[in-house]
Amino acid sequence: METTRAHVIVTGTVQGVNFRANCRDQARLAKVGGWVKNLPDGSVEAIFEGSQAGVQRMISWCYSGPVHAKVQHVEVTWEEPTHREPTFDIAW
Repeated sequence: METTRAHVIVTGTVQGVNFRANCRDQARLAKVGGWVKNLPDGSVEAIFEGSQAGVQRMISWCYSGPVHAKVQHVEVTWEEPTHREPTFDIAW
C-alpha cells in the first residue's frame, strides 16, 4: 500500500463545534494516522497520513466537518510521508 500525507488548514467556524473530536473519530474509521489541533487564529490544522483513499476521505470530510461547523476554506498541501504518526490524535 502506498502511503500519502496531506497537511490541511480549515477555516471558518471550526472551533467550539467539536471539529477536532469528530475529525479524530473519522480519521480512526478511515485508518489514517496524524493529528488535528486548533490554531490561535480560529482555524484548525491537521495532518492525515495513510492510504490514498483514507486521506482523500478525510480531506472530503473537512469540507463539511461536524454538523455545527461552517467551513469556509480548506487548504491542502501534499507532503512526503514520514511514517511517524501511526495513530490519529488531538494535538494541543
